Amino acid sequence: MTVAIYVPLLLALTLAGSARWIAARGTPGSAARALTAIAAIAAAASTWSLTLLALTMLDDLPPLAALDNHATVELPEPVPGPVALVAGLALLAGSVRLWLDIHRRTRTHRQLRAVGAAQQGLVIADWSAPLAVAVPGQLGHDGHLLVTTGILRLLNAEERRVVFAHEQAHLAHGHHRLVAVAAAAAALNPLLVPVRDAVAYLVERWADEEAALAVGDRDLTAQAVARAALATLGSGPSAALGIHGGAAVHRVQALAEPTPAPRRRRLIGPALLGAGCVTAMVVATVEFVALARAWL
Repeated sequence: MTVAIYVPLLLALTLAGSARWIAARGTPGSAARALTAIAAIAAAASTWSLTLLALTMLDDLPPLAALDNHATVELPEPVPGPVALVAGLALLAGSVRLWLDIHRRTRTHRQLRAVGAAQQGLVIADWSAPLAVAVPGQLGHDGHLLVTTGILRLLNAEERRVVFAHEQAHLAHGHHRLVAVAAAAAALNPLLVPVRDAVAYLVERWADEEAALAVGDRDLTAQAVARAALATLGSGPSAALGIHGGAAVHRVQALAEPTPAPRRRRLIGPALLGAGCVTAMVVATVEFVALARAWL
C-alpha cells in the first residue's frame, strides 16, 4: 500500500490549519456550510484510511500467516504491524469519542426540552442564571427558544429583541445540525478540532448577522451580543451544544464593521482538500482490494 492511504490524515491537518483564516473572511453562512461538509468528508476519508490500515492485521491470522515464509509464494507486504495496530486503536478511540459526544448532546437536548412546554415557540424559565438558547425540536416537531428570567433582567427591551432574533436564527437555519456534524467529525479525527471550533464560531456570527438584519441596527446588536455572550459564557446547556457565548470580542468587532460581502474564492482551497480526500480514499481502496486479492 502506498502513501495514498495516509493522505486524508495530512489533508485533515491542512484543513484544520486554514479553518480560522476561512472563518475570518466573507459571509459566515457559506463558510459554516462549506467547512462542515468538508470536515465530514475529511473525517470519513481518514476513518476509512484507518480502517484499511487496521484490516491489514488480518495477514497475521492463519492460514495467511503460514504463507509469509512460503518459498514459492511471493505476496505483497502490507503495512508494518505496529502501524496497523495504532490505526485500530485510533479507530476504537474515535468511536468512543463519537458515542460520548452523541450521548452528551442527546442528553442535553432532552434536559432542555424537559424544562417546560413551549408557548408560541418560547419557554421562559424562572432561573437566576442568565441563559438564552435555541432548543432543537424532536423529529416532526419544531424547536423553540428557552430564555431565563436572569437574562431578561440583564437586558433592556431592545437588547432582548436582538437575543430573540439571534436564537431564532439558530433554529431557522438548523445550526445545531452543522455544529453536531462538525463535532462528530472532530470526534472521529481529533485533527479536525479547529474546524469544529470554527464552525461553532461561524454559526454564532451567522446568527449575529441575522439579528442585525432583523433589528436594523448593528451597533445595538453588538451591544446585546457583548452583554449576553459574556453573561452566558462558560459551562451549561448552551455550551454543551456548542452554541455559546465564546469569542465574544471577535463577534462584537465583526459587528462594528460593515455587513460582510461574499468571498467564495476563499472556499476553493477547502473544496480542493475535500476532493483530495475523496481521491486518496478511492486510490487507497483500489490498492487494498489488489492486496486482498493477492493474499486471498
